[in-house]
Amino acid sequence: MGTPEGRFSRDSLARALTEICELTSLDPAGATLLRFTNNAVYRLAGDQAVVRIVGSRGLRHRVEKVVWIAGWLTGHGIPSVRLLAGFEQPIRAGEHLATVWDVVPTGTRAPRGRDLGELLRRIHKLPPPPFELPAWDPLDDVRRRIDDAEAIDDDDRSFLLGCCERLAENLAGLRFELPTSVIHGDAHLGNLIPSPDGPVLCDFDSTCVGPPEWDLTPVAVGVGRFGEPSRTYREIVRSYGWDVMRWPGFRVLREVRELKLITSVLPSIRSNPQVRPELMRRLDDFRRGDTHARWARYT
Repeated sequence: MGTPEGRFSRDSLARALTEICELTSLDPAGATLLRFTNNAVYRLAGDQAVVRIVGSRGLRHRVEKVVWIAGWLTGHGIPSVRLLAGFEQPIRAGEHLATVWDVVPTGTRAPRGRDLGELLRRIHKLPPPPFELPAWDPLDDVRRRIDDAEAIDDDDRSFLLGCCERLAENLAGLRFELPTSVIHGDAHLGNLIPSPDGPVLCDFDSTCVGPPEWDLTPVAVGVGRFGEPSRTYREIVRSYGWDVMRWPGFRVLREVRELKLITSVLPSIRSNPQVRPELMRRLDDFRRGDTHARWARYT
């Protein structure tokens, strides 16, 4: 279960950041922790770089894929974040794995739904990459996070694993309408960074080969769960050209997405205790089948 303060404590992450910077000739002094949910993301002072430290032992296998995808998207002209050049990535620092990225210059226009819809349409039309990508399995990381949870009681663990089994059966019975393609896997406005030249796509942890319907689901769920503007989703529909909420399988994808939103912080819940109240609220709503309760973003 880890140490009482959690294996991803601020001190542990700070030590990892220092070691990563030593290996890459960067300066960790004055670094800002931008967020710590699935990963710990630091912006180094002076805009030297952004360092992204994996926040789950069970998901470290995805890091090499992230490195491959970053270069592949850039090669196809997709506006996306770029790895800092000059050394081999990913980088290992003790028990931690990390990637180091160029800082995206600050833009003035906030990304909109139409930006995401256009980017997804472009990505879904790309030819297969010259390397193997995993097949879409949205419950794999859920199970891994449950297994890697720092602090969860047996009843909650059993409930979540039971949800995985039930939803796996439901997914197996779906008939998708859109052709299989490379998909981002976690497509929402929070993964678009404003730049002077327009929005830049980030976070390739969940990128895989699968149904494009899945990439259209996060914002649809965000409207209901987080109170995001409905116009954001309407813009995605218009710019992409397809409405996942009108597809009969959307209910199943919505539940899978919500389960992922609940479990994303499990590997770091003891290390990041301020997210526990929101975690338990989401879990209670999901257990009761309350599909209308509003949730707050993990911070």
